[in-house]
Amino acid sequence: MFPFKTSFTLDRKISKPLYLQLSNQFIQLIKEQKLPPKTKLPGSRTLAELLNIHRKTVVASYDELILQGWIESVAKKGTFVHSNLPLLHQTEFSKSNFTSEKQKTGFFFYKNEVFTSKNIIKDEAVMYLNDGVSDGRLTPIEEIARTYRRITNKKNVFNHLGYNSPYGNEKLRGVLVNYLNETRGLQVAKENVLITRGSQMGIWLSSQLLLKKGDVIVTGETNYASATTTFKNQQAIIKIVEVDENGIVTDNIEAICKKQQIKAVYVTSHHHHPTTVTLSAERRIHLLNLSTQYNFAIIEDDYDYDFNYNHAPILPLKSHDTNGNVIYIGSVCKTVAPVFRVGYLIASKEFVDEAASRRKIVDRQGDELLELTFADFIHSGDLDRHIRKVMKIYKQRRDLFCNLFSKELNAFFQFEKPKGGMAIWAILNKKYSWKQVVKEAQKHKLIIGDFNRYDMGNLKHNGIRIGFASYTEAEIYELIFRFKKTMFAIKDSL
Repeated sequence: MFPFKTSFTLDRKISKPLYLQLSNQFIQLIKEQKLPPKTKLPGSRTLAELLNIHRKTVVASYDELILQGWIESVAKKGTFVHSNLPLLHQTEFSKSNFTSEKQKTGFFFYKNEVFTSKNIIKDEAVMYLNDGVSDGRLTPIEEIARTYRRITNKKNVFNHLGYNSPYGNEKLRGVLVNYLNETRGLQVAKENVLITRGSQMGIWLSSQLLLKKGDVIVTGETNYASATTTFKNQQAIIKIVEVDENGIVTDNIEAICKKQQIKAVYVTSHHHHPTTVTLSAERRIHLLNLSTQYNFAIIEDDYDYDFNYNHAPILPLKSHDTNGNVIYIGSVCKTVAPVFRVGYLIASKEFVDEAASRRKIVDRQGDELLELTFADFIHSGDLDRHIRKVMKIYKQRRDLFCNLFSKELNAFFQFEKPKGGMAIWAILNKKYSWKQVVKEAQKHKLIIGDFNRYDMGNLKHNGIRIGFASYTEAEIYELIFRFKKTMFAIKDSL
């Protein structure tokens, strides 16, 4: 005889109705084969008395279970676990296999060794190095929230709650055209703009359209790791060329073009990622001429155009592109806060049309209300005001960080004070290794992360990017202090 009285636990304090609690527990008992097919269940009055609940609760539960197909009612005989219910094959539960059951699948799926990711569990006592991100605490959240509320309070807001264009919100595309034409010297129309969920989506879409197995793409010998990973995922052949103080060496690109067909060049022209150098005017013109002569695309990732401390921003390659060879990618995520996934891909109309079709497969459309919010945020001048505000703060942080880094860690690192951006490029003295530094830094509650991503070409340059923009002045002092303790501990141990 099954112990119905002791097999159910019902809680009147939680919001879930009692009949659903009872139904779910019945289902679990059936799945665990404790109530096998054809098992007769107690009558509604009997079970109600056993569990001290109202008979209507049992009736409602039985009705739900019948509707879901777990039990069946047989006229003049009673209620039974459904006779045609197959047994569910399950591994016998034990505490020892609980974790593995949650982490492993019961089927085969394809893995890609190109992708690696580690979840970082944040600890307030620990400081984390980043490679140059904005400070979320400076985000004009009140202005953005106020704009969002105003949009959602409009009578026509329901027009934006359904399926809309994969190209992105029409108003934002129009606002971006005006904004980018004015601030970056572009000469584009709305048809040239695809709204994305950040720069990485733009890179991915571009690689989907440009690259197949065996196609050649050129990058710098140091390069943005996520872009390199994206191109590897397409099974493209990546040709790396030198990067010096004037940016990617275009003579090397020309030498490759004379030997074989290339499909694209990926470049972070404004502040090369990761070294922060700017592509010179001479090389910009050379690269554009090469793209026309050899018919390849230039993927221009302009990830931090807005942050320049010593001079006005240098206009992007796209502003000089008259032949439709440049795919220009950017975002407002890094300028405002990474959580706002609003970016853009700008290219010829036929490329944008194809990218929109490809985007539709994995991401039907963006967040229409968020895109409307940023259309107003940009159009009203709030974005420019935010940029002017944080520029002053980031410049002060850059100066303090670089001065302290040079003063306290000069014996261990070589670096140049960057003219713009949100990070420095620090080269560790070859007497030491980043593996040593990472291990020792953990003892001082300083997490450095995956340093290998800065040397995917295996050049042994011993450099990494270290961001400064997201730390307050007090945090910069503390960061340098922990770094100093780390380096001197390593030095003393040698």
